Amino acid sequence: MSDDEREERELDLSSPEVVTKYKGAAEIVNKALQLVLKECKPKAKIVDLCEKGDSYIREQTGNMYKNVKKKIERGVAFPTCVSVNNTVCHVSPLASEESVLEDGDIVKIDMGCHIDGFIAVVAHTHVIQEGPVTGRAADVIAAANTAAEVALRLIRPGKKNQDVAEAIQKVAAAYDCRIVEGVLSHQMKQFVIDGNKVVLNVSSPEMRVDDAEFEENEVYSVDIVTSTGEGKPKLLDEKQTTIYKRAVDKSYNLKMKTSRFIFSEISQKFPIMPFTARDLEEKRARLGLVECVNHDLLQPYPVLHEKPGDLVAHIKFTVLLMPNGSDRITSHPLQELKPTKTIDDDAEIKAWLSLPVKSKKKGGGKKKKGKGSSIW
Repeated sequence: MSDDEREERELDLSSPEVVTKYKGAAEIVNKALQLVLKECKPKAKIVDLCEKGDSYIREQTGNMYKNVKKKIERGVAFPTCVSVNNTVCHVSPLASEESVLEDGDIVKIDMGCHIDGFIAVVAHTHVIQEGPVTGRAADVIAAANTAAEVALRLIRPGKKNQDVAEAIQKVAAAYDCRIVEGVLSHQMKQFVIDGNKVVLNVSSPEMRVDDAEFEENEVYSVDIVTSTGEGKPKLLDEKQTTIYKRAVDKSYNLKMKTSRFIFSEISQKFPIMPFTARDLEEKRARLGLVECVNHDLLQPYPVLHEKPGDLVAHIKFTVLLMPNGSDRITSHPLQELKPTKTIDDDAEIKAWLSLPVKSKKKGGGKKKKGKGSSIW
C-alpha cells in the first residue's frame, strides 16, 4: 500500500484517532453551546453572545495538541450565530452592532469546532421564557426536533438522500409547519464542511442535487430548519452578511488595495473554514469584502428572513456513521414543549422514530441502545 493510500484510509472513521478528534471537537462545541445558552437573557447583546461562543472554542482547542511536532490546525469551524424569531440563519454581527435579545424571543444558536480539520457542528433553538414552551413556538421547535430524530434514523448505510428529504417534509406538515427551502445537510470530511454528498431538504426548480446513498464511515452535518410560514426565506439586506468562506478553486487579480489587504489577511487566518468579518480589521473589511465576493473569491453566507410574525426553529447535529450504527455526537436537551399538534396517529412517522440508532456490531457484538432525546 502506498503512503497516499494509507493516508486516505486513515482519514476516515476506520481510524480511532480520527474518531477521537471528531468527538473532541464535539465535546468542545457542545460546551460552547451550553455556555452561550446560559447567557441568552433579555437585553443580552447578540454580538457578545457570538464572541463568547467563538472565544470558548478558540481557548479550548488552543489548549490541545500543544506538544506535538507536526502543527495541528484547530479552532472555530463555523462562527457562532444567534438568529432570532423570523430570521432564519447566519446572524453573527460586527462589533459595532447593538441589537439585543428580548423576553419571548425564539433564539437559534449555530456554531462549529474542528480539530485537525475534523469538524463538529451544532444548532439549537431556545425560547427566552420561564416554564414550558406552548402554542406555535412549541409546534415549530417540535417539528424541527422530530424531523431531526427521523433524519438520524434514516441517514444510515444503504439509505438514499431522497428518502430523508421526503420524510422530514412529512414530519413538518404533521405540525402544520414547513421545512425551509435551500437548507442542505452535507457530508463532511477533513477540512471540508460542505462536501458534495448532500440531502436537499426541499427540492425546488432552482435547486437540484444528485441522488446519493449513505455509506459506512461517513460523517454528516444534519441541518433541519422549520417555519410556521411559507418556508421560502429571502435576503433583505446584503449588508447584514458577515460570514464568508474562501473559494479555494477561484482566483482573480483584485484591483483595490483594500481588497488585496483583506484577502491576504483572510488567506493567512482563514484559508479553508468559514469566518466572520468581525475577526478582520473592520474599517477596511467592508469595502474589501465586496470586491472579493463580486469576483467569487469568497462564498457569502447570507442572513435570510421569513415574513415578520413567522417563527423559525433550527436543529443541527453531527453524526458519525460507525460500523455499529449512527453516533450523534452534538446536541443539547430542549426545553419542555407543549405543541398544539401531535404525531400520535401517524403510523409512518412513529415507525421511523422506532427504528434503532445503533445496530448489531459486526461479528455478533451486543446491540447498543440508541441515544437521542425525545419530546413525546
